[in-house]
Amino acid sequence: MRKLTGRNFSLLLAPALLTLAGCGGGLMGANSANSVFSVTPGTGSIDTDCTGCNAANAQGASIHQFAATLANGSPAEVTWSVSGGDVVSGPGSISASGQYTPPSYLTADRAEVVVTATLTADPSLRASSVVTVTPGFLQPLTPENVALGANGTAAITGILAEAGGSARIRFALAGSPAGSGEGQGSLGATSCQRNSQAFTSCTVTYTAPSWVQATGATYVVATAGGAAPASGAGIVSRASAVVLVNAAGVTSNPATHQAQSQASVMLGTSGGNNTDYDTRGNHIVDCCSGTLGALVEDASKRQYLLSNNHVLAKSDHASVGDTIVQPGLIDNNCTPLGYSAGSGQASSVAPVAQLTGWLPLSSKLTNADAAIAQVASRAADSSGSILELGAKQPDGVLAAAPPGISSTGGRGEAAALDLKVAKSGRTTGLTCGGVSAVDLDVKVDYFLDCAETRPYLTKTFTHQLAISGNQFSDAGDSGALVVDAANAEPVGLYFAGGTDVLGVSQAVANPASDLLSELSEQVGGGAYTFVGTADHAVSCLSYGDSTIAQAQARTLSEAETARAEQALAQARTLVNPAAGILGVAIGKSSDHPGEAAVIFYTGESMTVSAPSTVEGVRTLVIPSTARAVAYGSAPQTPLGTGAVSPSSSALAQAVAVKNQVAASLMRRNPAFFGVGVGQSLDNPKEAALVIYVDRNRLPAALPATVDGVRTRYVVMARLHVTRSYAMPSPSKLHCMAHKASQPMRRNPLGLF
Repeated sequence: MRKLTGRNFSLLLAPALLTLAGCGGGLMGANSANSVFSVTPGTGSIDTDCTGCNAANAQGASIHQFAATLANGSPAEVTWSVSGGDVVSGPGSISASGQYTPPSYLTADRAEVVVTATLTADPSLRASSVVTVTPGFLQPLTPENVALGANGTAAITGILAEAGGSARIRFALAGSPAGSGEGQGSLGATSCQRNSQAFTSCTVTYTAPSWVQATGATYVVATAGGAAPASGAGIVSRASAVVLVNAAGVTSNPATHQAQSQASVMLGTSGGNNTDYDTRGNHIVDCCSGTLGALVEDASKRQYLLSNNHVLAKSDHASVGDTIVQPGLIDNNCTPLGYSAGSGQASSVAPVAQLTGWLPLSSKLTNADAAIAQVASRAADSSGSILELGAKQPDGVLAAAPPGISSTGGRGEAAALDLKVAKSGRTTGLTCGGVSAVDLDVKVDYFLDCAETRPYLTKTFTHQLAISGNQFSDAGDSGALVVDAANAEPVGLYFAGGTDVLGVSQAVANPASDLLSELSEQVGGGAYTFVGTADHAVSCLSYGDSTIAQAQARTLSEAETARAEQALAQARTLVNPAAGILGVAIGKSSDHPGEAAVIFYTGESMTVSAPSTVEGVRTLVIPSTARAVAYGSAPQTPLGTGAVSPSSSALAQAVAVKNQVAASLMRRNPAFFGVGVGQSLDNPKEAALVIYVDRNRLPAALPATVDGVRTRYVVMARLHVTRSYAMPSPSKLHCMAHKASQPMRRNPLGLF
């Protein structure tokens, strides 16, 4: 993902803009009715500090719905428009159906927007309403994840998109992102910075306990806005950061990936195209960036930065020779290199490479999201070192190290299902996860702008890798190299992802060897290989994978329970201890969270074949003993992934079915945007079709099997590569508008 929101620390407003914006102001006039039709409501408000106080669309964005009605009570056919609003960020937007969405930030204490309806049959007839927007927009915390050993400390910062005022952010420790349970460690005093020329930012220092017995997650939960839920005034806006308190004493902070390099650039750091920003008039209002993932070299030993097309080449819309900068613009207040003199805002990004070529997304001959940029002399570490990919140092910090290439000669390693992998990215730093699906066909949406208002294309990638794990990736990690955690050999290049309805990160990566083959065939330079060193282990800590735990925590509906009870009677007829089926019970599916299942208890060897469904109800296959079943102490969930694996023949059968049905499944049902092959969580010795489902278009019924193969559903928002997906709300811009820089002179690095 190249766009990241809610991450910048210092967000200065241009003084001239403040003069224009002002504070407060009287209510604008409006006439909500005329002789023919009226607009409702006549006035409205959106409190952006409060998550529970506003209506929301399917993506979780705060909205306000307007309607136009004729005098006889029937709907009026009108054209909607908005005006007024914030001097810098504008009035927001309104859809053809009258759904108003506020601007993503404000530079005043309040903004009043005029919503106007114009009668289609007679444009001279208009009616208008006023909606008052108050600022807030609590951003995702920075960093959103950090690993600390005993007595380790980290500064956690939250930002409100509000200039001036008296707002503050409250921090607390908890055992969950929602604020429940108790957390480890302690918090210091909160320090807030607020004035008329910067967004409000508040920082708290977290300190890990002096002794860590076992590795576990603690959450720093931030709240802002109105009254607490008990007052009945709505639920305050909430964001959280997870601290992995670990017994190994490892310190890993993504902030190091976002800072400007003081010497030769290490990989795994923030970077992107110097012209990757959106403008409104002569102001920059938004920007995009990602991760400089790895170093590759061609047949002549020339070295190149490797990242995604959408990071370096702006989704096919860059030019060869464009300047690639470090850090990316999202870590520099959207201020590009070469910002015009006299602006009062000097850019702190540095040129490190020039764009050489990319695999066109628009081409049917490409199957990867990749681009390369020739490195300037001594601008990047020539060994290909990646931040935190090395061993733990005496102070607990992870050293930088190149990827391993000795096993493959720098051509990349093929990834297998359940392989433990690591990645070092701009936003979440060094994290580990597991390969959750192989041979994945997936649709990804691309846009022409960072704000996702101008769609470019939807591309279907085939035979990709899927990776699952808590905190594995987030927006801004696009372009990060994915490596085998056991030997640091490259296995993929991360390019798209999201968070599913269970709160688990789902990532998609181009297979490394396939990507290099395409670059070698389609971008001049001959055969490309990864720059690296001897194979070595990666010392990262895993934030875990809560997929099964979260699925089992869901409450079944009465209808689902009734389905399972009806199937249970039939399942009892299959109980045969002599044949290894010890008993049955009602349980919950992990392959489809929220769906009931019938548990089949089998012998611990798990050699018994149990049906995938009974009367249309899914089955769980759980190894146990006759004694545990008889005494009611048998487990309710199957073994986790890794404890047992599908056979090669089972995987081959699932791949064959997937290749036959994937295209037709996605074509017939637009809710399906990905189909791959993975492991069933309900019966881990069986393979499953892993089907990715749009959470906003969830079908009423989802089949438990397809052509005899179990199905596993990952429900999440569609994959796209510009907007942050970590929070349930859409992107909240806070890069302050400033004048766009003059065009950069070409070839500033002296490369050709």
